[in-house]
Amino acid sequence: MYKPHTRLIAAGLLAATTLSGCQSLNTNKTKGGAIGAGAGGAIGAAVGRANGSTAKGAILGAVVGGAIGVVIGNQMDQQAKKIEQQVAGATVERVGEGIQVTFASGLLFDTDSDRMRDEAAANLRSLAQSLNEYPNTDLLIVGHTDARGTDSYNQSLSERRARATSDYLAAQGVAPARLRASGRGEVEPVSDNTSDSGMQKNRRVEVAIYAGDKLKAELRRGKGR
Repeated sequence: MYKPHTRLIAAGLLAATTLSGCQSLNTNKTKGGAIGAGAGGAIGAAVGRANGSTAKGAILGAVVGGAIGVVIGNQMDQQAKKIEQQVAGATVERVGEGIQVTFASGLLFDTDSDRMRDEAAANLRSLAQSLNEYPNTDLLIVGHTDARGTDSYNQSLSERRARATSDYLAAQGVAPARLRASGRGEVEPVSDNTSDSGMQKNRRVEVAIYAGDKLKAELRRGKGR
């Protein structure tokens, strides 16, 4: 389900008091413009750590702000809607000036495996098609597991799944230079690990989509003309 707005959590906002007014904004387009240019890296790192979300931290760390942020936010609004329409089984969430797409690991991989399921191919092909329509974005793909098994095994499995997802997107024409992969094992749960439903939510692959340096440079040049 497409979530059009993600509120920054209180801990992150306390770390960046200049953003306190952003809580009242209703759209991501205007939100991008309200964030001061140049503040994104530190704010993204703080909010990412406080959220326990590497993917969200990457998106918020790429924030530009100002008029350029408004343009980027508008593009991301359009892309998020397309991904929601075209990619079955994905949760699409607008974050700052970017997008987070989350797949349950069970949709992509068999249990304890990093081999892509046949059923997953259609989902990732559709995602790649959308990504190729917006070639000036960068991506961080983050793998996660539940807490069963050892820390080292879960870390390795999450890394292998993130790489497998990245490799598949590259095989579908997404430029490898746009792609980074990271595994976080069991350390960033979104639910409890004491129930089957909680563990199922924790087994996931997140794709963070944010403006690349080329897009930012083009928008800055355009602003200067």
